Amino acid sequence: MSVSKLQRRKKIKKRSRSSVHGTPDRPRLCVYKSNKEIYAQLIDDETGNTILSVSSKIKNHSFSGSKIEIASEVGKLMAQKSLEQGVSAVRFDRNGFLFHGRVLALAQSAREAGLVF
Repeated sequence: MSVSKLQRRKKIKKRSRSSVHGTPDRPRLCVYKSNKEIYAQLIDDETGNTILSVSSKIKNHSFSGSKIEIASEVGKLMAQKSLEQGVSAVRFDRNGFLFHGRVLALAQSAREAGLVF
């Protein structure tokens, strides 16, 4: 019996979320990617609140280039905004996606901009 990509991702997500938990001091940086866009959120799991969210669909920013370059810009923007709010350390949640390509680009650019994973 073959497993679809979505079922596989949900299984991996369930397994990884058992160890990744966001707190007010160190929120969870959750990444989601669709075919066109990429989204990132800072989430405090203790209260269930989203602290900050950034995506490639922001209207007042002009993202250009390949999808990997756009993901890199989203990571930089996420780091800048989170540092402005006083959050410097996060727990990275890849949300069941493989840690390469756009997810890796977002993570690396966020690290370079000052976030600690």
